[in-house]
Amino acid sequence: MLDANFIILYVDSPEASARFYADLIGSAPLEASPTFAMFALPSGARLGLWSRHTVEPGAQAAGGGGEIAVVVGSVEAVDATHVDWQQRGLAILQPPTDLDFGRTFVATDPDGHRLRVFHPFEG
Repeated sequence: MLDANFIILYVDSPEASARFYADLIGSAPLEASPTFAMFALPSGARLGLWSRHTVEPGAQAAGGGGEIAVVVGSVEAVDATHVDWQQRGLAILQPPTDLDFGRTFVATDPDGHRLRVFHPFEG
């Protein structure tokens, strides 16, 4: 059975991305070097930030080809997170809106990786 619990993003500068995510997550990385940083997320999953210049085998992928999705506890939390992230200066690709699955918005990290925050509608 597949149990994905480690996300790796290829980034331009792991040190700069680690500062960004440390501020967003509210905790320091578990490990950090010039080419890699790793965070423990509250869900138990891990987030790795690997230099796109040193990843082996080399990767051509850039940000925006996928998303990290974060479920929050209410539609109000979606809107509050949007305000917080907007005040932090994150680029907002989609303001809070209601889609068929729930209330959502999309922001990006400094490398263009999409970060979706949503609260599912009761079905």
